[in-house]
Order: sequence, then C-alpha cells, then structure tokens
Amino acid sequence: MDSMTVTTPDGARLHVGVCGTGPGVVVLSGGPGAVHYLESDELAPQGFRAWFPEPRGVGRSGGGPHTMAQAVADLEEVRRAAGVERWTVLGHSWGSDLAVRYALDRPEPVVQVVGIAGHGLHKDRSWSAEYEAGKTADPGPDIAWSPEVHAALQESFLDWIHEPGLWRSLADSRVPMAFLAAGVDIRPSWPLAQLGELVPGGRFETVPDVPHDFWHTDPKLWGVVVTAACRPS
Repeated sequence: MDSMTVTTPDGARLHVGVCGTGPGVVVLSGGPGAVHYLESDELAPQGFRAWFPEPRGVGRSGGGPHTMAQAVADLEEVRRAAGVERWTVLGHSWGSDLAVRYALDRPEPVVQVVGIAGHGLHKDRSWSAEYEAGKTADPGPDIAWSPEVHAALQESFLDWIHEPGLWRSLADSRVPMAFLAAGVDIRPSWPLAQLGELVPGGRFETVPDVPHDFWHTDPKLWGVVVTAACRPS
C-alpha cells in the first residue's frame, strides 16, 4: 500500500492510501469519524486503482470536526490531486451514506455508488431499537475514532436528511447505485432496500450469513464481494 498527502484549500493535510492499477475507485470507511480501517491491499477491489482517504481530523489526516459538505469537498480535492476524471465510490457503513451524498452533490465524476452495510437516509426509532438490542451480541472490531468528528458529521447528516428536496434528488439521480446488506447485520436492511428501489439505476442485494464488519471476519470474501460490485454490470 502506497500513500499520498493531499493539502486542501484551507490547509488541512489529508492522508490517502493508494494501491492497485486499473479504473479508479475511492473507498470510504465508516464511523463517522473512524480511521480508515479498509486501507489494505487485501481488502481493495482487485483490478482497480483504489484510493483510501482518511477523513479530516481523524488518524493521519489534519483538520477537525466538519460537515458532510466539507467531506464531499475533500473527496473532490483527493480526486483532483490523483488526476482521476471519474471513479466508482465504494463505501462501508457510514461511508455508504457519504457515498450517496457525494453522488448527489457531485454526480459528474461518479461512475457508480457501491454502498455496503449502510445506515440509510433516515432517523427511525424502530430501526434504532433493533440496532441497540443487538449491540451487546455484536461489538465489532476495536477501531480508533474521533468523538468530535463523529458528533459534527452526525449533526450534519440529520440536517441533510431533513432537506425537503432530498428524496426528489434521489428519484432523479442518473448515477447507478448498488446497495448491499450484510445478511446477519444487527442493522435492519430495509432502508437500503428502499434506496435500491427509489434510485432509477438502483439495486439491492444481500450478502448472506455475514456480519456488519465482514471485512474483518472474512476479508477474502470481502475482497470478492467488492471486486464484483465495482465491475460494470
């Protein structure tokens, strides 16, 4: 795994892992506010040139708490610095939701969105109750994160999903979007199924018998799944 540093217009220095050759894919990890736990040659889609930007204010990236709009702007700075015209946006968990935001805000450079085990664009009590009930049985891997960045992005996410035109923009989007649920995730998958139905080029699938963090429990399967999902259908 190689790396590059991208300096944003406001002076933040962003760490970006880089590996592989082929069409471009930017890989977004979850959190929000977590270090980039997917930055690994083994976890990268094969046959692609993959970039792994660590969010500003987290881990090896400078800066601090920020909004989703700033996160999208940072991704564009990474794309320009990498010299990529268009790329697939692959996100896991929170990264899936950010990938959708990126595709709606900046559709021109997005070949497709691949969202895996995302939350979905909602704040639903029944979803949260089911998720909380399963947390003790599925603690997941220990991942470093920034509480301040997490809180700022959660607030920005709520502002975004309350925007009046959000669902109209999803229904009008020309960007193909694939949403994959983890079969034994404690996170209910119905929001992803809804997105797959709503987006004109959308689809929804389930990866059977895997937990939310199957990149950690079964990295070989993760590699197979993301490679297949990133290839043109």
